[in-house]
Amino acid sequence: MSLLAEFLSIARDWRGVFPQPRTFHRGVRQALGSLVCLGRRCLSRIIWTNGGQHRSWSAEYFLHSRCQWEPQQLFRPILQRALAHCPQRLVGVALDDTRLRKTGRAIPQAFYQRDPLSPPFHVNLVLGLRFLQAALLVPLHRTSPVGAHALPIRFEEVSRVKRPGKKATEEMQEQYREAVKQRNLSRRFVEMGKQLRQEFDQAGGRHKILVLAGDGSFCNRTCFGEIPERSVLLVRARKDARLCFGAASDSRRFYGTEKFTPEHVRQDESRNWKTTQIFYGGKRRKMSHKQVTDVFWQRGAGQRPLRLIVMAPTPYRKSQSKKLYYRDPAYLLTSDLHSSVKQLLQIYVDRWQIEVNHRDEKETLGVGQAQLWNVTAVPKQPVLAVASYSALLLASLHAFGPERGTAYAELPKWRRNARRPSCLDLITLLRKEMSQQPDLLVPFGFEITDPGLVQAAAA
Repeated sequence: MSLLAEFLSIARDWRGVFPQPRTFHRGVRQALGSLVCLGRRCLSRIIWTNGGQHRSWSAEYFLHSRCQWEPQQLFRPILQRALAHCPQRLVGVALDDTRLRKTGRAIPQAFYQRDPLSPPFHVNLVLGLRFLQAALLVPLHRTSPVGAHALPIRFEEVSRVKRPGKKATEEMQEQYREAVKQRNLSRRFVEMGKQLRQEFDQAGGRHKILVLAGDGSFCNRTCFGEIPERSVLLVRARKDARLCFGAASDSRRFYGTEKFTPEHVRQDESRNWKTTQIFYGGKRRKMSHKQVTDVFWQRGAGQRPLRLIVMAPTPYRKSQSKKLYYRDPAYLLTSDLHSSVKQLLQIYVDRWQIEVNHRDEKETLGVGQAQLWNVTAVPKQPVLAVASYSALLLASLHAFGPERGTAYAELPKWRRNARRPSCLDLITLLRKEMSQQPDLLVPFGFEITDPGLVQAAAA
């Protein structure tokens, strides 16, 4: 089995997404071209990659602007196939927002937002798009000595509400304030959680509990107020959040009068630290934690009981000869009161893999570099690129397993201990197989004509 054959097997399930066979073939060609393209992932270079540089390019752009298809349905076959790698009852799904930089001033969805890479002493602004991504955390460390894989299963554009001008009436201002409450990132997080619950039920995961793992931006009243059924929320909390226990049974109050913070729990010597083994950093390591059950966060979760988990600072060394450093402690709030702490901590540690997805999508695959301005096309083309990336990760698991075998190119001297293939390894192998197995590409009308791509595949 080859990587290309597995990828095309997954892509064939996209036939029901597109209205016509020709648009389906065009979508698969663009998906492959976005993976193996050299340089910037502009749509013109993707067209050149699949041999369409001498044909009219209008249909390639019309695929995103005029063709009626739902881009989020591209992730359905990926989720159905990936659930076989998640046998446990708790299934982790990492959610996080990301920004795609743009320079065109005519893009309706683009807006100025805070640059997360700006220094802490000077906040910078960047023009771009905002997307909310969900990734299925596949626990490969259960059977192999490798970390978890994050397979994107949702990628939605989340634009902000445009502020009215100075001459706006009071009614327009009121409509704007109401729209901000209904169309913000937290509200889209809740809607995506409900959609993911439905997708899991349709994919055969009705009996599984969905663990929505997020960062501190989703630790608020909106997200805790509408958790989907058969789902739990696991988010990072502030160390100064004011928590409390319930009031006594003979009291008319619901909340206890004594308040405490997660930082107080960490410093409380009367609560003993417990140790469990978590897989991170390439092997299983001991991690100390504390937990407090049946706590209430009056301002953030109302009367919903929560569980507080405090993770102790993790020691590390930059090298064997350096001194011992400690990472910052972590404070987690979850609506799950019964599952083991080990499972929840493992899911939260594996949540970091979504950051690997963001790095691969932006730096390696150039998601968001396509020069589109149509209001319909702008949010659809990045979804196709992310879905092709997710299908490539899943195809590698099916074809060669989670570890890095002999099918991939030899590693350089400075990278001898890699246990699993990187995104560049997969793309290099895919280019090679496309040049060696051109018969698999004939049904989709894909033809390698880019001289640079031919040379890269031969190397």
